[in-house]
Amino acid sequence: MLRYVVRRVLVSVPLLIGISLITFGVINMAPGGPIGISSDLNPKATAEYRERLKAYYGLDQPLYVQYGRWLGRMAVLDFGDSFSADGRKVWDKIRERILVTLSINVLSMALIFLVAVPLGIYSAVRKGSVFDRVATVTVFTGFAIPTFWLALLLMILFGVRLGWLPISGLVSLEYDTLPLAGKILDRAAHLVLPVFLMAFGGLAGISRYMRSTMLEVIRQDYIAAARSKGLPERAVVFRHAVRNALLPVITILGLSVPGLLGGSVIFETIFAIPGMGQLFFQGVMSRDYPLIMGILTIGAFLTLLGNILADVGYALADPRIKTERAG
Repeated sequence: MLRYVVRRVLVSVPLLIGISLITFGVINMAPGGPIGISSDLNPKATAEYRERLKAYYGLDQPLYVQYGRWLGRMAVLDFGDSFSADGRKVWDKIRERILVTLSINVLSMALIFLVAVPLGIYSAVRKGSVFDRVATVTVFTGFAIPTFWLALLLMILFGVRLGWLPISGLVSLEYDTLPLAGKILDRAAHLVLPVFLMAFGGLAGISRYMRSTMLEVIRQDYIAAARSKGLPERAVVFRHAVRNALLPVITILGLSVPGLLGGSVIFETIFAIPGMGQLFFQGVMSRDYPLIMGILTIGAFLTLLGNILADVGYALADPRIKTERAG
């Protein structure tokens, strides 16, 4: 297993470089740029001033030279300096926010897994029952409701009218004066709505996918053979059926890893959460190339990591899968 993981990591390095090359080219082909944003609204900005800005940021060099410099910095894990007015290191900006985004998304993924998988299993085992029909209607309703619209409704209900939950930020204004237990409860209250809403769409999708794969598995001959041996239904379901039904779900969860960053833009904007999604949106609006490249590189890394985790999860869930052949 360890040798397989090491080999996959080594193979991922050229893939990451290729993804960064394509991303770098697409960003630079987009209309506009950091120079235009900072000078177009300045009536005193002359052509000479724009040329000095290009030289300062290194934008006067050919694209292959710019990419080579960026790749050289990346070799030592340096994302460069931001093009924004503060001129801070890109990694310092990312480091301040990445834990916020990852914590919210990991909690939402855990909620999806803990709720959607048992829901899909029970719906498959009790196919056609009242529970299965109610669950089906509920999850399809979840598919149809736009999450940003639901977020606004929940903010109005629980935050404005009932006053039960905060609707913006991560902590309250009096956070520093609270005791340890109060700080924990305050942070938890601020995370309830974002975590629930980020998990809402995934609950519907994963539960239906788990139900369909579970129905396919329990129709197999080896399940009928296990039942004919007199095994309890609980053992047949959880020892034989669930393990194989989890394989496609593992793939989906593994490929959901990149969404830990990309899917946060809407919710972090709605709830004013200082995370990676909000930072990425600000970088795109200001054409902050180093910041955009840094965040997209992390997203590409998470994509490759998700593929590796999915393959490892396959091997752990089904011992018949040989990791030596999985690559």
